[in-house]
Amino acid sequence: MPAFIIEIATSDFETTQSAVDGGADRIELCANLNEGGTTPSKGMIEQCRNSFNLPIFPIIRPRGGDFLYTEDEFQLMLMDTRFCKQVGCEGVVIGMLDIDGHIDLKRTAALINAAYPLEITFHRAFDRCKDPFKALEDLIKIGCQRILTSGQQPGAPEGKEMIRNLITEADSRIVIMPGSGVRKDNIKMLAEHTGAVEFHSSVRGKIKSRMNFIHPAFTSSAESYSNNFIDPADVGALREALEN
Repeated sequence: MPAFIIEIATSDFETTQSAVDGGADRIELCANLNEGGTTPSKGMIEQCRNSFNLPIFPIIRPRGGDFLYTEDEFQLMLMDTRFCKQVGCEGVVIGMLDIDGHIDLKRTAALINAAYPLEITFHRAFDRCKDPFKALEDLIKIGCQRILTSGQQPGAPEGKEMIRNLITEADSRIVIMPGSGVRKDNIKMLAEHTGAVEFHSSVRGKIKSRMNFIHPAFTSSAESYSNNFIDPADVGALREALEN
């Protein structure tokens, strides 16, 4: 196992392929990264699981927006979690809060039980918790293996003090993984300042469509004629920055 783990958030099969080619250690598989990530299709999950020889962790999030879910949405999350287990994913990424800003313990525990023995990452819903240290203990108690966090700030560099405090408080009982705004020019600083050994990044960009025909009514439509893109070299640069 490498000294550091680099997880890359991907948004489709092509970006997953690029992240794998760049040397990612783990994939957080998403749709709609512009909304923070939602559950990818079953076909996407199964195709990626069958195609790539590294851990695939689909996000289980039925929509963008907040992390307060209805009972119908929770049932969708249960079904998607069971599907990920069925097709051999190594883990899932979840996050649920109650109306008062605490972890929704009962339903989060139910998702963990449905996923077992898959690993569980609790995503950046954690950064919207009222009390991060209570949330930390709650997640340890119900069996999460990892928390993805930006230290309750918009980006991990701004939240580095909280991340360091969380890692100290966790005392190796759970992995604290910095994410949001993690780039090659700050990842080594984050490792040295916080003591983190796992990192999450999207390194995402856009690439021009390969279409020859561009409809004249949509020449300025980025949605129509650009695609999500990950440069494998950007993934490799994260590791190079960490290890040199």
